[in-house]
Amino acid sequence: MPTQSYGLQGKTVLITGAAGGIGQALARAFLAQGAQLLLLDRQPEALDALVTSLHNSQVHSAVCDLGSNAQVAAVAAQVGQRWGRLDVLVNNAGVEYPTPIDSQAPDAMLRWVALLDNNVTSMVRLTQALLPLMASGGSVINQSSIWGRIGVAGFSAYSASKHAVVGLTRSWALELGPRGIRVNAVCPGWVRTEAALRSLSAMARASGRSEAEEEREILSRQAMAQMLTPDELAGVFLFLASDGALPLTGQCLVASHGEVMA
Repeated sequence: MPTQSYGLQGKTVLITGAAGGIGQALARAFLAQGAQLLLLDRQPEALDALVTSLHNSQVHSAVCDLGSNAQVAAVAAQVGQRWGRLDVLVNNAGVEYPTPIDSQAPDAMLRWVALLDNNVTSMVRLTQALLPLMASGGSVINQSSIWGRIGVAGFSAYSASKHAVVGLTRSWALELGPRGIRVNAVCPGWVRTEAALRSLSAMARASGRSEAEEEREILSRQAMAQMLTPDELAGVFLFLASDGALPLTGQCLVASHGEVMA
């Protein structure tokens, strides 16, 4: 976990998908910087476990399905009542699963639409609801992926969703720049999380390789042949939230150990 100071003491920070591997690392990292947190997730047990483990009065949480207008409105009301403002919005929540184009499964199109709703529309819904609470100096950080910069066989919906996040980031940067709000994205490569390892397993099955062989093939494409950890990735978000990143908006920072260089 980053140990240097990013000047985030007292900043109000909302993190979605907080109960997942990257979300938990982000919560720990921002808390260590002295930020006040509101952590969102739709899994109450996992969210409660995270809040209990952090054991800090600056950490608050809310169970929220980002697909619900009412629940998102309730979160915005909570932020307004508790803090009156929001300094940093981290749109981290998302889902990842294969959507092969030749799938004959009866629910194939439903899965396609659901993934786009989860990864893109929900991000729009929450950001729109929270914008009235963000003033000049605010920072929105969207979670994209290196798969938002390239094509990936078998994962077209996920890749399309992450390409869309890049487009949202650039468009919102232009819209919100006059208000003094910066909008950037992080495009991680392979991070050792449960979600990523499920995708690795699916790719191994499709290729006929073992999971170990698939991982070696993935790492062979990187300049530094190792998976990122969630804690390592958290430093990129801290930087984008800090005043050290004031010149940056509309940017999509690739963190992939050199697998994608952009």
